[in-house]
Amino acid sequence: MENNNLDTTFGADPAGLSGNVPALDALNPAAPASPPETPSKPAAPEAAFAPRTDFARLTAQTDAIRAEIGKIIVGQTDLLELLLTAVLADGHVLLEGVPGVAKTLMAKLLSRTLEVPFSRIQFTPDLMPSDVLGTSVFRQNKADFEFRPGPIFASVVLIDEINRAPAKTQSALFEVMEERTVTQDGTTYAMPEPFLVLATQNPIEQEGTYRLPEAQLDRFLFKLHVGYPTLAEEVQILTGHHAGFGSTNLEAVQPILSAPDLASLRQQVRQQRVEANILEYIAKLVGQTRAHKSLYLGASPRASLALLNGAKALAALRGRDFVTPEDVQFLAPSVLRHRIMLTPEREMEGGTPDEVVKQIIQSVEVPR
Repeated sequence: MENNNLDTTFGADPAGLSGNVPALDALNPAAPASPPETPSKPAAPEAAFAPRTDFARLTAQTDAIRAEIGKIIVGQTDLLELLLTAVLADGHVLLEGVPGVAKTLMAKLLSRTLEVPFSRIQFTPDLMPSDVLGTSVFRQNKADFEFRPGPIFASVVLIDEINRAPAKTQSALFEVMEERTVTQDGTTYAMPEPFLVLATQNPIEQEGTYRLPEAQLDRFLFKLHVGYPTLAEEVQILTGHHAGFGSTNLEAVQPILSAPDLASLRQQVRQQRVEANILEYIAKLVGQTRAHKSLYLGASPRASLALLNGAKALAALRGRDFVTPEDVQFLAPSVLRHRIMLTPEREMEGGTPDEVVKQIIQSVEVPR
């Protein structure tokens, strides 16, 4: 399975365009011409415009995941679509929202729909790196050390209140989130496949919290805002609770995807068609973050790759085997909001990263 570490090697063919290159003979003017033949009927339409990938199975399985999570969660349809996009794109997700909006519950429910190992780590100010990664224990009978893996060694890892751990513990996540490995006592241990980190944080409470390093934020594919439910959704929540429906009945949610199933779906995502003008559009959007007057820090090429991979997954989730500018625009705030930094003047004026991203989207010409 592809290790989607947002590698910045530009010599590869990330868009999967190599299948569209004409045959070498057609480009060689010195090649001998074949004798003309009169066709008995008109030639068939060019097959390049026919769908290359059948997404019926992907759609059925992701719809089943939505249905399972819908047994517990009311609303949050956009949030769930973005979470499924991240799962298909093999990227980590940071969930931000006030207490009580089901951030942790959503992450736990998503993990239950995947038939893979799951672990939860509650970050606290006294948490040490060894509490996350694991430690070496001396075995007296063999007179050597044995590595005991920590809770990070799981396929889906829920890190609750990630901003409550100090910088020393935060830095322990750098290698494992990017390279999917843990190095301990000179030995490197690979993470299981798939490997997904779902982290939550509260943007309001500041006491006892630490700002996440920019290098760690950049390792999250998406930063998603979890908002309040609508009036109708909250009435539905109250009605269900009053009728005796318990929101903590996680046993009602059944697993849908196994690890091989998910690997197969990700392979379909990698086969998505991305035209050259879409690639240029992504590069222009991200490039504008480095020149915008309201931004002190722009996004890196890792953001471009995140936007590309996310758009390919979103297109597959919506039943298409090609990426559109609308896919890119829909994902741009989630990909960029945690990778850019406002100038002090813009912050004092009450500006937000999402407002700047919206301005950038409006300023860049949309490809036709």
